[in-house]
Amino acid sequence: MASAGAARPPHPVRDLIGRRAAVGVFTLCVVSVLVFLATQVLPGNAAVAVLGRTAGGNPAAVRRLEAALHLNRGLLDQYWIWFSGLLSGRLGHSLANGQPVWGYVAPRLVNSAVLMLVTGVIGALLGVGLGILAALRKDGWFDHITAVGALAVTSLPEFVVGIGLIILFSTVLLHLLPAVSVLPPGSYAWNAPRLVLPAATLVIVIVPYIQRMTRAAMVEALESDYVEMAQLKGVPRWRIVLLHALPNATAPIIQVIGLNFLYLTGGVVIVEYVFAFPGIGQGLVNAVDARDIPVIQFIVVVLAAFYVGLNIVTDVIALLATPRHRIPR
Repeated sequence: MASAGAARPPHPVRDLIGRRAAVGVFTLCVVSVLVFLATQVLPGNAAVAVLGRTAGGNPAAVRRLEAALHLNRGLLDQYWIWFSGLLSGRLGHSLANGQPVWGYVAPRLVNSAVLMLVTGVIGALLGVGLGILAALRKDGWFDHITAVGALAVTSLPEFVVGIGLIILFSTVLLHLLPAVSVLPPGSYAWNAPRLVLPAATLVIVIVPYIQRMTRAAMVEALESDYVEMAQLKGVPRWRIVLLHALPNATAPIIQVIGLNFLYLTGGVVIVEYVFAFPGIGQGLVNAVDARDIPVIQFIVVVLAAFYVGLNIVTDVIALLATPRHRIPR
């Protein structure tokens, strides 16, 4: 009989969350330092950039703005003022338009979240479905066609796919969809016609990778000993695929879907810029162009936090989906 003071047995999920959370917090702290230093080495002076042409003839105004932005303090003081404000929710104001940073970024976060969710769900369903079909028809014509198509699409950058869709559906050949996705004030990304081309671009980019990895996981599962045993017992094909092979291929499939969601955090920057889609990616490009330091810093930290959080969620789901980890020891 175990003593009352005996240590509890390790719990894989709880331990994983604890380790990942600790690493995630440390990563975000490092990111905050790197982002702050990166914005400090941007060319030019932020106060001069905000004042524009009037800065040259009014050095007193430049000095006043530098004091207001804490640019006349040391790096450590500037970092602590910004980081403590970030932790307390005091994000400051945009240098480009004077709006509160949260008020400027929040609608863009919603638009990008909708774009990423629509793209990720559609891409995952198509990629997993095509991968399973290719695995079931291994070395057949469907498998060869999807393999060649996936390889061809994977070699294309996002902006090439986006421009190709604009040429096809908006300009030269057809005129079915708007070439740009500028939304009217007060509207959001679920304004469907303006969401189609950016979402289609990202879906086309991520589906081939999901399809290839799903195929590889399913082929490995279908060639395993337990599937062979089920075949020898006369188990129907559909039961073998759905109840034996697919559950054991779930963990790597979840991992690759998670990786593609992480990829979308960077892919939306390019696609939103190509289609003038008012999301966080376009906001980041505009902020860098205007040297809008508070907006740059906040957007990058948000993207990093999303990256860390999604990594943790993906690892936990993949662990729970792994059969050997579901069996109590």
